[in-house]
Amino acid sequence: MLVMGILNVTPDSFADGGKFDNLESAIVRAKEMITEGVDIIDVGGESTRPGSDRISIESELDRVIPVIKEISKLGTRISIDTMRSQVAEKAVKAGATIINDVSGGLADLEMLAMAATLNVPYIAMHWRGHSKNMNDRAHYGDVVKEVIAELQLRIDAALDAGISAQHLIVDPGIGFAKDKEHNWAIIDSISSFVDLGYPVLVGASRKRFLGGDSPDEREAATIELTRLLSTKGVWGVRVHSVKEHKNVMSA
Repeated sequence: MLVMGILNVTPDSFADGGKFDNLESAIVRAKEMITEGVDIIDVGGESTRPGSDRISIESELDRVIPVIKEISKLGTRISIDTMRSQVAEKAVKAGATIINDVSGGLADLEMLAMAATLNVPYIAMHWRGHSKNMNDRAHYGDVVKEVIAELQLRIDAALDAGISAQHLIVDPGIGFAKDKEHNWAIIDSISSFVDLGYPVLVGASRKRFLGGDSPDEREAATIELTRLLSTKGVWGVRVHSVKEHKNVMSA
């Protein structure tokens, strides 16, 4: 199982906003993650924490492109965490080799075609709307069946747009338009997502459903979740720390 290290170059992400929002601190953190054995560094310039507002495309580009250019010199794989096709295009040209789109192509109707043109792996997450109002859409009869069905629609759309099946990765979208019970139901049924036949990424790091009063207090629970997922056929976990997660998988 791969470890995708989160590098939020934002002032307002829920767990690490402001820690790495300048080029120098971002590169220092990237080097730390590489030393700890990270498989992919996921660079994001727009917070998707619940209730957050969108930023301009210019602001997003200003945040991520210089960082990606520098990290690309360090010899590690880079993913761009973006919902915008133009950001994805410029990020890949700067050195990113994976597109991580939390909207699964719904936020920008040009994204799937762009990903197909760029011919790089594309991560499609389950999504029901932007962060400002996504919690209002956390209503399900059977969350596992409904999320799988909605993800299948994004898989079909991606394939129809020309994204190769070998380049497609899916993410059940833990914490996005889902409450605590929904998140645990998905984790308990993660094998159903693996059975879709595509690599599965899980991004649950330090999220509120894990308990604790602060994101840092949820790190131990995140590590235990990585231990569990490493036995379930999951392709990768998206996490804030690296070393501890690499260690728990080799224990």
